[in-house]
Amino acid sequence: MALFGGLFSKEKKESLDKGLEKTKESFFTKLGKAVAGKSKVDEDVLDELEEVLITSDVGVDTTIKIIQRIEERVAKDKYLGVEELDKILKEEIAGLLSENNVQDLKDFTLPDVKKPYVIMVVGVNGVGKTTTIGKLSAQYKNAGYNVVLGAADTFRAAAVDQIKLWGERVGVPVIAKGMNTDPSAVAFEAVEYGVKNNSDVVIIDTAGRLHNKVNLMNELTKIKRVMQKFVPEAPHDVMLVLDGSTGQNAMLQAREFTKATEVTSMAITKLDGTAKGGVVIGISEEFKIPVKYIGVGEKVDDLQVFNKAEFVDSLFKK
Repeated sequence: MALFGGLFSKEKKESLDKGLEKTKESFFTKLGKAVAGKSKVDEDVLDELEEVLITSDVGVDTTIKIIQRIEERVAKDKYLGVEELDKILKEEIAGLLSENNVQDLKDFTLPDVKKPYVIMVVGVNGVGKTTTIGKLSAQYKNAGYNVVLGAADTFRAAAVDQIKLWGERVGVPVIAKGMNTDPSAVAFEAVEYGVKNNSDVVIIDTAGRLHNKVNLMNELTKIKRVMQKFVPEAPHDVMLVLDGSTGQNAMLQAREFTKATEVTSMAITKLDGTAKGGVVIGISEEFKIPVKYIGVGEKVDDLQVFNKAEFVDSLFKK
């Protein structure tokens, strides 16, 4: 397929390949066992394949769609050998994801809107939310943008301290008022600072509580409302950060957050330490919300823009 190749730099592609190694090894081990002793793709192989995809955290709904597509190929081609299954799977998963009509980002370039571009980041504690914000701010700064961070996760003292450390490390200003202060006041001051200082992008961290969706929704609505006093379109992006290593739990969090607030993009972290990278396929396909970034390692550059074709290519690379 012409979907693959030439999209990433050699270094980024190597980082992606390495970050998906555990997922790939687990997937192909399961697939090898599923087709052992079989010569053609028949009903038994498809049943085994369905189990492989589900246990690889691709998700039930997305798995069913993939299996249906392969069944159509089998019916059309009459005879498909199991040695072709890798290639067919790769093509059908890439094809399914490409039909989402969600455009992949090419790099860390901001959309062409009146400055500042405001990103509100949501997600439960422990998913790598603040680290993702720090890495994102570094990537934007490296791209030549003026960045300001807002420490509006005031529920957790460590979150405020952590974002301050990232600000120092990256060399970007952080607006913070400490723990147990009004998060909307922090967001207000961060956006105000961004407007007055001609910042290109303002990134607002928010509290990671999901046990009470009503409170979460009210808090996020209030944060949006106060930001709009300075930037009527704010936030331009509500980014949900998910921990890929939690597999189907990440899928559940995505469902809960999309019910609690409007989510316009996602970042999926910690893919390098898990065999559950298949969840990216399920989340990307099910929610039709752009997965903008994936985390495939500890380094700042290991927060990569998500490219569907490159992701599938790395997942199936032998």
